[in-house]
Amino acid sequence: MAMTLLLLLCLTGHVFALKPPDVDCLVVHLQSVQCWWNTLAPPEVNYTFFGRFSSCIFSNECPSYVTENGTRTGCLLPYNSKTDRFSTFCTLLQYGNSSHKQELELKSKVKLNPPIHVTVQMGSDFNLWYYWNQTAYNCVENEVRISTNGKNWDISHISSGRQFYTINMPSPSSMYEMQVRSRLADQCGQSVIWSEWSNPVTWGSNNGTDTTAQVGALNSVWTPVLSVIGLCVLILLAVTLLHYERVRIILLPVVPKPSPVHHDIQDWIQISKSLKESFSQSYNERTCPVQEYHPVSQTDGGSLHSSTSSLSSSDNLDQSGLSSPCSSTSSTSTVLESSEEPEQVSV
Repeated sequence: MAMTLLLLLCLTGHVFALKPPDVDCLVVHLQSVQCWWNTLAPPEVNYTFFGRFSSCIFSNECPSYVTENGTRTGCLLPYNSKTDRFSTFCTLLQYGNSSHKQELELKSKVKLNPPIHVTVQMGSDFNLWYYWNQTAYNCVENEVRISTNGKNWDISHISSGRQFYTINMPSPSSMYEMQVRSRLADQCGQSVIWSEWSNPVTWGSNNGTDTTAQVGALNSVWTPVLSVIGLCVLILLAVTLLHYERVRIILLPVVPKPSPVHHDIQDWIQISKSLKESFSQSYNERTCPVQEYHPVSQTDGGSLHSSTSSLSSSDNLDQSGLSSPCSSTSSTSTVLESSEEPEQVSV
């Protein structure tokens, strides 16, 4: 009984050991299909592998096996058409009477080779330009990583259709190291698998190329030119400022600052000298003689004499040539008083 049980366990374990493992596949650079079945552990036996697109009816065995320590671990199959990956890929792995069939979708499982011919050069615009080549670049997007002076990588995404990258105004005293990788873009059925990074290219103070010398020569030429241009701009600004300052002074005279000391407003008003003298105050005026005349009593003969003397006095004042207003007023008042006296006499 014990021997029977032991024999049954051995046969069962042998059966489980012969169960074929799962197969994983991907399209390599749109040129071949690579499959492997050693993901979990190395296989114990040499399996036979079949695979094809669009149909699970197998006729041809794997043309090229990948081996490890004499054991088959994978297979390489030709990729006949660029549109094959949009179809289902069928696989069959078997050993003796055991077999394992799978259906895989390889549309998003395309791995490109790393970009080639990666170069770097300093452009005439003083920018650093990186170039590379990749198959079907219109369907490929790229990623570039840059390390400056051996520090951490900075990754930048490059859209499809471009196979170059620019570093604006790099420092000649710094060391730049760049790598690039690729994958299929969305417009061509995007892949989730990136290629390996390309070989690094370097540029900078330690690269021993003539690029640094070229940049130094260009800088030595442009430095005096830019200095002369800057000096001309400063002179032009100074001339313009002086011109507008002169115009401002002419059109808008400066208002004098009020002083605590009292000054005549005529001292700073711009008026002519003759007009200024006409406003000057004069306190030297000619004297005006004033005479009072009292009423004459109404006596015979006396009133006529008084009137006559008043008129004669008035005539003498007029003849004396006095030009003051006072004299004319006195004369008028005298004449009026005299004219009144005869009326009294006539009464």
